[in-house]
Amino acid sequence: MSKRDYYEILGVSKTASADEIKKAYRKVAMQYHPDRNPGDKAAEEKFKEAAEAYEVLSDTDKKAQYDRYGHAGVAGNGRGGFGGGGAGMNMDDIFSQFGDIFGEDLFGNFFGGAQRGGRGGQRSRGVRGSNLRVKLKLTYEEIAKGVTKNIKVKKHVICSACSGSGAKDKGSVQTCGTCGGSGQVRRVQNTFLGQMQTVTTCPTCNGEGTTVTAKCTSCKGEGRVYGEETVSIDIPAGVQEGMQMNVNGKGNAGERGGMPGDLIILIEEEPHKELHREGLNVAYELHLSFTDAVFGTQVEVPTIDGRAKIKIPPGTQSGKIFRLKGKGFPAVNSYEKGDQLIQVSVWTPQHLSAEEKAALEKLSHSPNFKPHPDKNDKNFFDKIKEIFS
Repeated sequence: MSKRDYYEILGVSKTASADEIKKAYRKVAMQYHPDRNPGDKAAEEKFKEAAEAYEVLSDTDKKAQYDRYGHAGVAGNGRGGFGGGGAGMNMDDIFSQFGDIFGEDLFGNFFGGAQRGGRGGQRSRGVRGSNLRVKLKLTYEEIAKGVTKNIKVKKHVICSACSGSGAKDKGSVQTCGTCGGSGQVRRVQNTFLGQMQTVTTCPTCNGEGTTVTAKCTSCKGEGRVYGEETVSIDIPAGVQEGMQMNVNGKGNAGERGGMPGDLIILIEEEPHKELHREGLNVAYELHLSFTDAVFGTQVEVPTIDGRAKIKIPPGTQSGKIFRLKGKGFPAVNSYEKGDQLIQVSVWTPQHLSAEEKAALEKLSHSPNFKPHPDKNDKNFFDKIKEIFS
């Protein structure tokens, strides 16, 4: 089943502003929110689907990748990791990551400020870590088949001494006196519609619900230290230069137990010695000698998964294009596959002996050596169309 267009999910156009996208997401989230549709699995999936769409369209880089490549360009987005989707997103992550969008109006005014239990009532801990961006260079062979890469990433990691709390010991963590540990403060206003209750993040503990009285000596109270982590990344077959992929939660660790950021992988292609990529197709220039073009021959050519033999018929013209079906790159998350295009270039000798010159001069007067293209031979422009079709 193909994934729905993110713009369609939120009901906005591609030219929608960040504010319009945010408002559209709130509208869809309110419609399918679990509190309004208890036990409705279909509504829950739509709620997750909307969160996935907003996660991409609210981020400038991810939105640009999506606009350029579609779902293939953001194949790693969503809480499910690579190839994840709305159905794989975790509800706690959605509320934690986008809770500020719901915050005052949705949980305060719309629901009358009722105390929410479970995932909605959970307070946020610490400060979310920042995203990291790394470049990953892949060979044609790795792109064609997909590959698992283990890379070392220098970043902030959770402090092992305090397990990320930032406190010297358990006794150094106290319940916030302002919010009583809820991480939220409530305010009631009288309006012509009656009492309206709003909920905001506690300014004292920044929504954590606790305060630290004595800091960890190893991390100075941050709950994280600078270190290194080896991250395993599954790259699907068919990625292209410039695509970005997200590894959820593998960016910098958050402060004092906050959610980690994401690791953003920027795909780069390592140039091939003999082949050239054109979308899903692979191009190769085959240099033939004059005699091989005249008499025909069998040659071996490189492909992205080894070598292949092709037959060159007698009388092959320079510029002739041969096509090897299915020898190109696969499309990301699709069964589509490109071809390998082999263009013949007849090599003209540049240095001739006197005997060779005499033989060619004699042959040049033969009518068979005069150009007379067949009406079935494709012209230059037809060949260009064929290469890029």
